[in-house]
Amino acid sequence: MRKEGFDVTQATVSRDIKELRLVKTLSSDGKYKYSLEKESVKDASSKFYSMFSDSAISVAYAQNIVVIKCSTGMANAVCAALDAAGWENIIGTVSGDDTIFVLLPDEISAADFADELKKLIR
Repeated sequence: MRKEGFDVTQATVSRDIKELRLVKTLSSDGKYKYSLEKESVKDASSKFYSMFSDSAISVAYAQNIVVIKCSTGMANAVCAALDAAGWENIIGTVSGDDTIFVLLPDEISAADFADELKKLIR
C-alpha cells in the first residue's frame, strides 16, 4: 500500500543501510540477512554502558523480568542502546519515560543480568 507523499527510493534504503552499518550475511539456513557489523556491536555496547551509567537510578528483578529505573526522559534512549548492544539472553524490552522492562528466559538469567547492571550504576 502506497501512502501519498511517502516515497522510499532504493537510494534512501541504501543510505539508511549504510548509516546503520548493516552488512549482508549468509545465515545458517542459506538465506541472506542484514546484520550489524562486528565493530558496530562493539560501538553499541560501549554506547549502552556509557548511557546506562549516566542515566540509570536502580535495577531490580522479579522472576524473569528486570526493571530498570532511569532519569526522567532517558528510558527510551537507554533501551534503544540496550537493544542495539545485542545481549544474547534478552527476549524483549519495553520502555516508557523513566522505566525499562527487560524480559529474560528465566529467573537465574534475570538475576545475573540485574547484578551485572547494578555494577554499572554510579
